[in-house]
Amino acid sequence: MPVAEPIREIAGVAPGALPDELLRSTEPLVLRGLVAQWPMVQAAGQSTSAAIGYLKRFDHGGMPVVATVAPPEAAGRVFYDDDIQGFNFRREKIPLAVVLDTLRKYEADPAPPLIYVASTTVDTFLPGFREENRLGFGDRDPLASIWIGNRSRIPAHQDVPDNLACVAAGRRRVTLFPPSQLANLYIGPLDHTPAGQAVSLVDFHAPDHARFPKFAEALRHARGAELEPGDAVFIPSMWWHHMEGLEAFNVLVNYWWRQSPPWMDTPMNALMLAIMSVRDLPPAERAIWKDVFAHYVFDYDEAEVAGHIPEPARRALGPMDEARVRHLRALLLKRLDR
Repeated sequence: MPVAEPIREIAGVAPGALPDELLRSTEPLVLRGLVAQWPMVQAAGQSTSAAIGYLKRFDHGGMPVVATVAPPEAAGRVFYDDDIQGFNFRREKIPLAVVLDTLRKYEADPAPPLIYVASTTVDTFLPGFREENRLGFGDRDPLASIWIGNRSRIPAHQDVPDNLACVAAGRRRVTLFPPSQLANLYIGPLDHTPAGQAVSLVDFHAPDHARFPKFAEALRHARGAELEPGDAVFIPSMWWHHMEGLEAFNVLVNYWWRQSPPWMDTPMNALMLAIMSVRDLPPAERAIWKDVFAHYVFDYDEAEVAGHIPEPARRALGPMDEARVRHLRALLLKRLDR
């Protein structure tokens, strides 16, 4: 694994009232011991069996979870196949209790298959878990997800929301890169991904520097940490993160929220539309549209762009709100449906 500059650490944060300056940070932070008093963490400290028993208390069994499964040869890496056309894993719908029992079965196996339940909504599948394992986000209402599995390697990827990830069992290694390292991480397809987000094609355990020479520059900007049970890491929006589960049984609980209103669309949809409609224009036309995007989006100033239009008539050139977004979405869907 690459040697990374340590992520800045903070200790003594009160879990019941996370400070706003932390939740708005644009830099990553490690919060040692943030959730050490969670009943889930306490159970995991006793044994894997105790942790599994604790999780089973909340499993209503009403629907299966989606488990990512890969053979031992994958060495826990969730990735593509050799030609990037398919993947090195399969997904199966399995009752959570069966997943947990199977993880316990393979706990002592030195080369087990990968078993990984990813991004599963806590309130849907483990109702009551959040009430016993609390964090205070103030007026934010983040989406809470749980990740359960054995040793795993998740390639570097970005998420649009801010992310607070808490280690509830096992240990995690986190390697982060600022958003500016996009060009140096050799990102794979945007529309054919292992789990919804485009990922780096670099194997962090065995980087091929001949194939990926700019990765060496990315490493100069890497930040990392190893997290123990009870520790957490804050990952700001769009920071690249490579996540590893280091033990035979690992549980992570994470919280996602955006700084923008819920009615705003994801910028990834805008990127896809721009690729579809702008990227392959003749160079002179593309340069014109670069200026258009700068004027209306990236350098937007309402007085400069729309000051000559009466405020009630500015429509999309005025500040966005839920009604305007609904109108624009309907207009866009109508134009795309042809």
